[in-house]
Amino acid sequence: MSFHHSSIRIFLYFCAAMTGKKKNTLSRLILWRTRHIPPRQFIIFLSLIIGMLSGLAAVILKNIIHLTEHWLTQGLHVEQSNYIYFLYPALGIFLTWLFVRFVVRDNISHGVARVLYAISKRGSILKPHNTYSSMVASALTIGFGGSVGSEAPIVLTGASLGSSIGRWLHLNYKHRTLLLGCGAAGAIAGIFKAPIAGVVFTLEILMLDLTLASIVPLLISSVTAAVVAYFLMGQGVLFNFNITDPFLLKDIPYYILLGVFTGLVSFYFTKISMKVESTMSSIGNVWLRLLTGGLVLGLFIFAFPPLFGEGYTTVRSLLNGNVYTLVANSPFYFLKDYTGWFLLYVALIFMLKVVAMAVTNGAGGVGGVFAPSLFTGGVSGFFLSRLLNLIPGIEVSDVNFSLVGMAGLMAGVMHAPLTGIFLIAEITGGYALLIPLILTATVSYLTIVYFEPYSIYTKRLAKRGELITHDKDHAVLTLMDWRREIEKDLLTVRPDDTLGDLVKTISRSRRNLFPVLGKDESLLGVVMLDNVREIMFNRDLYDKVKVRDLMVSPPRYIYMTDTMETVLRKFNESGAWNLPVLNRDKYVGVLSKSRIFAAYRRVLVQVSEE
Repeated sequence: MSFHHSSIRIFLYFCAAMTGKKKNTLSRLILWRTRHIPPRQFIIFLSLIIGMLSGLAAVILKNIIHLTEHWLTQGLHVEQSNYIYFLYPALGIFLTWLFVRFVVRDNISHGVARVLYAISKRGSILKPHNTYSSMVASALTIGFGGSVGSEAPIVLTGASLGSSIGRWLHLNYKHRTLLLGCGAAGAIAGIFKAPIAGVVFTLEILMLDLTLASIVPLLISSVTAAVVAYFLMGQGVLFNFNITDPFLLKDIPYYILLGVFTGLVSFYFTKISMKVESTMSSIGNVWLRLLTGGLVLGLFIFAFPPLFGEGYTTVRSLLNGNVYTLVANSPFYFLKDYTGWFLLYVALIFMLKVVAMAVTNGAGGVGGVFAPSLFTGGVSGFFLSRLLNLIPGIEVSDVNFSLVGMAGLMAGVMHAPLTGIFLIAEITGGYALLIPLILTATVSYLTIVYFEPYSIYTKRLAKRGELITHDKDHAVLTLMDWRREIEKDLLTVRPDDTLGDLVKTISRSRRNLFPVLGKDESLLGVVMLDNVREIMFNRDLYDKVKVRDLMVSPPRYIYMTDTMETVLRKFNESGAWNLPVLNRDKYVGVLSKSRIFAAYRRVLVQVSEE
């Protein structure tokens, strides 16, 4: 059967399943697919469907945000807009909180981190509400002026679409993860109309393995999503900018300097955002947290209007040469006539953007760091170019530095230099700046990894040992849940039991290890069969020897809070084949090295390619 006819047949089954016209349609689909369509061909078809859905989701979200922002700000005059900007973001955060608290009833912030967590610890399964909840919440937050981005919510939406389809069709972990990646790639490709960037984002940030079996579905999803976005939103992209200033070889040292500068700004971005969010979350009273976040964000936007919303309008103005839009509608508009003070104002904009973003998320808003990093990179690149141009004999392009600065910030904040390079190249319509993009992104990445080994997406997960990586061994260990391998059927004894009682217990057991428990079920020690073998048949000792005389302390204890790496280290250091598991001091069961090895093998088969 050809792929064309197979696709039509599958599509008809999908339609029937969705409309409920066929009984047990899903079971029939799965059975028919298993018999007639190879897994790889089926995944390719699903990647096409997921690309269409994620591209459509990206278009819907961008239009909702644009229409909301346009509706709220149309007709505003310069003398009144500041006061409106002061109120809107707080209202958006409050509405978002209401939606999350009473409708979703789940934490949906930090979308990319949630996708990474799902891959690492939840078998690539995302909750069904993620297919829509983050879109609605981020539309409320950003549409009303919250200083965050829409990319992370749409990535979570696309990934959830892929995950849900994989789960609905009962696919295994490997294929479910691939479909999740297809959804994420389609989301980025759709929102930026940048298919290559979508694929690279998935490989670089979600850390999927680069193989032929994975790259083809990712490409199909990305291209499909981009085509959907082109079809529904036209040819224009976020910046719709054609490069006019050529790259000059003499500017190479300045682009290297830009890489160092954006790397340092990225370090500031990561540290400050986490610090501010932590401070906001420490405010226990939710009303006080909402009020504090709304007031702080309102004050920032009142003084610095470019902090309103995602900031793409400001970046677009910079690229078109309208640099003084940075101070438009601001109380500090007069600073445009003073070069030094104007540059200080610009520096405050890209430094406070980080704080505004973290306050928005910390107060209860929903959004990502993608757009803020592009905004910060564009403004910081412009700042450095203006600073260099003050030096006699140096003349660099403000526009090129803004564009390349965006790639530098992405490379630093997200630890994703390739994503930054290809995204800026695609949204500007060519590769005229490929060399400076590579230079700046690489130097920025090398600069930040000297101070911070993890990206803003992975830092929290890595700290908890919940981050999957390209290292296959570490990936398997991260995916393993050793708590499922605890053996709780071992027969236990009491310290006051006699040797005779112990022998009776041994006769009923198939194991050679016997935990000794106190009255409060705490573990006092263990009795090894090898330690009693010589005396267990001496009946004269049955009433004279107590279990407390025979028990020994285990070489190590495993606690329920231990990570997989800690468990393995304890086995290696002790040389034991079995170790007891405790919940604080209470006995839970026994973990054996053989069970760990068997579980490792099972997970390795799941994550390995066919």
